[in-house]
Amino acid sequence: MPTSDQPDNSSSGASKKAHLSKPSLDKDLSKIVSMEEATRSLSQHLMAPGLAVLFLAVAGGFASVLIGAQPNAVFVVVAAILGGYMALNIGANDVANNVGPAVGSKALTMTGALIIAAVFESAGALIAGGDVVSTISKGIIDPSLVSDSQTFVWAMMSALLASALWVNLATCIGAPVSTTHAVVGGVMGAGIAAVGFGAVNWGTMSAIAASWVISPLLGGVIAALFLAFIKNNIIYRDDKIAAARRWVPVLLAIMASAFSCYLLMKGLKQIWKPGIAYITLISVAVFVLAYVILKPMIRKQSEGMENRNQSLRELFHLPLIFSAALLSFAHGANDVANAVGPLAAILHAAQSGDIAAKVQLPIWVMIIGAFGISLGLFLYGPKLIRMVGEKITKMNPMRAYCVALSAAITVIVASALGLPVSSTHIAVGAVFGVGFFREYYTSKSNRRRQYVKKHSRAVLDGMSEDTDDEDDGKDTVYDQEDVARRKLVRRSHFTTIIAAWVITVPAAALLSAGIFIVITLIW
Repeated sequence: MPTSDQPDNSSSGASKKAHLSKPSLDKDLSKIVSMEEATRSLSQHLMAPGLAVLFLAVAGGFASVLIGAQPNAVFVVVAAILGGYMALNIGANDVANNVGPAVGSKALTMTGALIIAAVFESAGALIAGGDVVSTISKGIIDPSLVSDSQTFVWAMMSALLASALWVNLATCIGAPVSTTHAVVGGVMGAGIAAVGFGAVNWGTMSAIAASWVISPLLGGVIAALFLAFIKNNIIYRDDKIAAARRWVPVLLAIMASAFSCYLLMKGLKQIWKPGIAYITLISVAVFVLAYVILKPMIRKQSEGMENRNQSLRELFHLPLIFSAALLSFAHGANDVANAVGPLAAILHAAQSGDIAAKVQLPIWVMIIGAFGISLGLFLYGPKLIRMVGEKITKMNPMRAYCVALSAAITVIVASALGLPVSSTHIAVGAVFGVGFFREYYTSKSNRRRQYVKKHSRAVLDGMSEDTDDEDDGKDTVYDQEDVARRKLVRRSHFTTIIAAWVITVPAAALLSAGIFIVITLIW
């Protein structure tokens, strides 16, 4: 037995073994943790496509059960799957325009934006989507020239698949594109492949091509004009709060009036079509009522606010939330037809054997479209929401207000003039307009320069990603030459988006024509 002054060799050996085994155990645990993290990451990446595939399977099964054993049931099932696929892509790409600026300005969180957009997109589609839909988007081809219903079904399937694939690709590269233009291109390509170039209404196509330029320019100019007004009359004033009390109620009343007009002309057009005089009367009444209500509310809300731009931004938060909801409602009412229109056309042709310019829209078809848009928004929408709201140019509530208001006013003006415009091009064009105007104003404005010189607390120029040209809470002065050299609109995003817009119709057309040719050769 060991004495008290002799070392315990057995205890020492055990301690040594434990010491030697500890690094090995840490390595094993580290490997297990790394494997768990990799598995978790992989499962998260696979969850979205898995849910999307599940939805498409359910849509096909749903259609199969509802139409029963009919001779052409397989065509309807395939069309339901393609319609669901298009709806997913509309939600992933197109909906971002309605909520992106509000998210970028921090008026809405991403989760809040997704919930609001999903609820109001679905409500717009189901409540105001209408029960009759045009089989040929925008009337670009004459259905009477198609020889038989089977050819028409193949053409519509080709158009639906091609437009969905193109929007999917645009979403992957981060380019918000017009889903309406994608469907137009798909229908045109399939029509040319099926009948020939004579089937296309080239006058209508010319007007659609003109909208590529009209929509973003009009949206950008209107947004820039409102931002110029806000900067000159509120932001760069000595007493910002007094200026806000005077002008913010007017601006918000204009927004309320514009959105009431927009909702009557676009969001509810399938269930109620009031005349121009009636719409004008309602819009004026809404403006007056909103101004009367908002003036004391803004005064009360602004009491005790600091004389700085951060205070001004708080006054625009709630209106931006309402604008996101109303834009989503109107979008759901209008653009759900891009997903379910060709599907309804295929359903009618497969069941009746004839081709009609307009067909009834079964409720189950609308449900596939509405649910697909919402699901696509939740699964893939955040990428495009961040692109529109954060990555093109920096947003704050005042700039987001200009974008939202421009979207409504531009659609109203274009509809009154009979101009075909894209809501996507308008909204993104308004974002571009705000960004390019900021570049011009920051480097050229005498009012801003005088404001900086007058106040001891300098105004930041806002040219980097982490600063804000309208934040007067910093004590930094920037050289004007340095200001002039910097850019507030990311040129890489600008060129990518413009290129995607330009090639959407021809790309979808070529893809659709190729799919139609392959289908007819195989079948």
